[in-house]
Amino acid sequence: MTITNRIPYRRIFVAGHRGMVGAALCRRLQDEAEVVTADRHDLDLKDREAVDRFFAKHQPDAVIFAAAKVGGIGANSAYPVPFLVDNALMAIQTISSAYEHGVERFLFLGSTCIYPRDCPQPMREEALLTGPLESTNEAYALAKITGLKLCQYYRSQFGAKYNSAMPTNLYGPGDNYHPEHSHVLPALLRRFHEAACAGDPSVTIWGTGKARREFLYVDDLADALVHLLVWPESGTEPADWLNVGTGLDLTILELASRIAEVVGYRGQIVTDPSRPDGTPVKRTDVTRLHQTGWRHRIDLTEGLRRTYAVFLEESRQGCLRQV
Repeated sequence: MTITNRIPYRRIFVAGHRGMVGAALCRRLQDEAEVVTADRHDLDLKDREAVDRFFAKHQPDAVIFAAAKVGGIGANSAYPVPFLVDNALMAIQTISSAYEHGVERFLFLGSTCIYPRDCPQPMREEALLTGPLESTNEAYALAKITGLKLCQYYRSQFGAKYNSAMPTNLYGPGDNYHPEHSHVLPALLRRFHEAACAGDPSVTIWGTGKARREFLYVDDLADALVHLLVWPESGTEPADWLNVGTGLDLTILELASRIAEVVGYRGQIVTDPSRPDGTPVKRTDVTRLHQTGWRHRIDLTEGLRRTYAVFLEESRQGCLRQV
């Protein structure tokens, strides 16, 4: 492996490398640093002793924390205990162990679900903890806020170069296509693909279709995270957390129409208002991110085409992710 040394860290631990974000990070970093990874069965991030042994052995000087237990509205609503406990423990054990083992740089990944359900749109970083969370993903959001705040406290108390990135809704290669536990975009992509193959006359989507969402292609996120890994960003004092997104949104019904077009589905799209919409609007204010010199490159239509191509290939090979 040829390393170009554009990143000032020789060994980077990507936590959660089997997930969609972690895999994208590994692709992005492969020529710029030595990437350290660990499979879930080899390292339980909830186990402090195991995490301590890992850091003592591998001695990374930077960590990008992309590990998480994730799911859509249904999974978050049905299983709040593991979404809170597992995600909070992973964050606490890894951040605190990293500091005690001399890890210089820690970049924690959260989610824009940390912001209040009814906060002003687009969501600015200052909106954190200014109102109640969306109830359907409150447990996950609380865990991510815990990780974000712990990084902030290590920075304020000890001067550690620890901060966080809050990505918007993500999609792309390696997404989860579980029929019940996946997020809205992969769930719709699978549903429209199966409907097209079966010749179904209609596809029903959850909610009114009026909720608005923003989506970022996962390889764009990986590029943004590598950009933000350099401290400080663009010669300015880095923020404790930064939104990462496109700043562009659309309705779920518009998203469904775009996916249907990419997949080639010609039937009717039906909404089901008896199902929850979730947060009415979620769009990030990416002013601070843009001030660091980074902007997304892959628009939604192109990202959907790339994602569907990977979906078809993974389906053909029998390795489609469904967890």
